[in-house]
Amino acid sequence: MAKTKQIFFCKECGYESGKWLGQCPGCREWNTFVEEIVSSKTAGRKQSFAQNNHPVRIEEVTALEEKRISTHIGELDRVLGSGIVEGSLILVGGDPGIGKSTLLLQICRNLSKDNISLLYVSGEESLQQIKMRADRIGDFSNTMQLLCETSIETIEAAIKDSKPQMVVIDSIQTMFSEDVTSAAGSVSQVREVTARLMKIAKQNGITIWIVGHVTKEGVVAGPRTLEHMVDTVLYFEGDRHAVYRILRGVKNRFGSTDEIGVFEMQPNGLQEVSNPSEVMLSGRPVDASGSAVVCSIEGTRPILIEIQALVSQTNFTMPRRTTVGMDFNRVNLLMAVLEKRAGVTMGGCDAYVNVAGGIRLSEPAIDLGIVMALVSSYRNHIVDSNTVIFGEVGLSGEIRGVSMPLQRVKEAEKLGFKTCILPQANLEQIHKVESDLGDIKLVGISNVLEALDLL
Repeated sequence: MAKTKQIFFCKECGYESGKWLGQCPGCREWNTFVEEIVSSKTAGRKQSFAQNNHPVRIEEVTALEEKRISTHIGELDRVLGSGIVEGSLILVGGDPGIGKSTLLLQICRNLSKDNISLLYVSGEESLQQIKMRADRIGDFSNTMQLLCETSIETIEAAIKDSKPQMVVIDSIQTMFSEDVTSAAGSVSQVREVTARLMKIAKQNGITIWIVGHVTKEGVVAGPRTLEHMVDTVLYFEGDRHAVYRILRGVKNRFGSTDEIGVFEMQPNGLQEVSNPSEVMLSGRPVDASGSAVVCSIEGTRPILIEIQALVSQTNFTMPRRTTVGMDFNRVNLLMAVLEKRAGVTMGGCDAYVNVAGGIRLSEPAIDLGIVMALVSSYRNHIVDSNTVIFGEVGLSGEIRGVSMPLQRVKEAEKLGFKTCILPQANLEQIHKVESDLGDIKLVGISNVLEALDLL
């Protein structure tokens, strides 16, 4: 019998230690070590899928253009980088009920109609439950097979027998290997199962999708090395009770990680939202203070989003600051700039700032929109509903230029906005490139005081 021993693993980076440590020497995180029992026959085993076992000069390597398969879901193809790469390992994470399994079933439906052989492996649902969801989504061809199993050895045998072109594993936390003695979902099991799936994908050219549960912090449960092992990491964002979902790529070895996909949850599955700007602005109030429309760039796509602010006198010793969809510290910084550089004293006021639509923004180009919304609510002055705002605000109160200004202006013009407030540096840049922008009026500003004068 194989000998077993106790090993402590770091949940963040996978660092191994023979004893428990308060701080991980690898990633310097605290209280991340968990105890597990491993057998000696698997403790030192390494997974290898390299085609060459000797070094070669880079000039001798022939670069091959990867073959991609379209999912027939435009928003998903955009995030993946124009399609699925054969032989890739893709991790999809998100909150429970957000739509991960639904999206993967829709991918299977579309690819099955292209006569691509598929294997859907579920460790959480029965065949009848999967069939019920599949009937709600649409019709499937005979090229799709289902398997309810949690043993990776059985799954490997099924893949070897059926030889599918794509495999879906739902979810990785329910899978286990008989060579590892710890429970399913542990650090050792997740790492071992993922390594074996990666070997299958690379050696046989099979695309494998992995569904991962997330923790309360919003990251995939299990060791952090899971994200390092796979080729692509996709996250579903948004409230499970809301209609819209955001699919964001945080890692992609075959494309950009800046793109996002917008979906709408419908009774028959997730539907693409081809014009997110129009959707995000639907139902916004007219002639209401504290509302401003900003233009943010997600990858190569400009999106118009409404920012709402509510500033009122506080009833507490310490004013409250609440943000939804943006960085809390960034809003505090902008309020300090307003007080120091523009003389707008909001130290005795509660401030609540919200990004409408459930999307989260981190681009500095929304700074000017946040400032205008805050002052609009504080002074009860209305920002024109036909005005779009973008620009970065510095600590000296200056308005700095942002990237891709022409694309932002054209998106605003396409949706019928009449005025665009932007940094003066971007205004000069646009005039050098484009002379005719239609009916939209461009207003360039250099500092926060000029922005407040427009109110």
